[in-house]
Amino acid sequence: MVPLWWYIVLGVALFVIGAAGVLLRRNILVVLMSLELLLNSVNVNFIAFGHYYDDYRGQIFAIFVIAITAAEVAVALGILVALARNKSTLKVDEVSMMKG
Repeated sequence: MVPLWWYIVLGVALFVIGAAGVLLRRNILVVLMSLELLLNSVNVNFIAFGHYYDDYRGQIFAIFVIAITAAEVAVALGILVALARNKSTLKVDEVSMMKG
């Protein structure tokens, strides 16, 4: 049996990689993938703690997070396709189209 702290270390590592990608990268696609890593690291911890405590609430909550993430990705990719058609760039610094 794998100890709980291995899952916590995996979740922390994924979270740090995702946070570094969000803060350091300038390509919008890489930022979105880094956000996915952040959410998946939280899901790993939800499922690990749910299994450790023999409770299904962590797994159910992880499924809800996955569903919300799928909806977020669908909307974000639609916006990116429209942005790529109009601006021909996906750099975060060069996009000012959505400023009010």
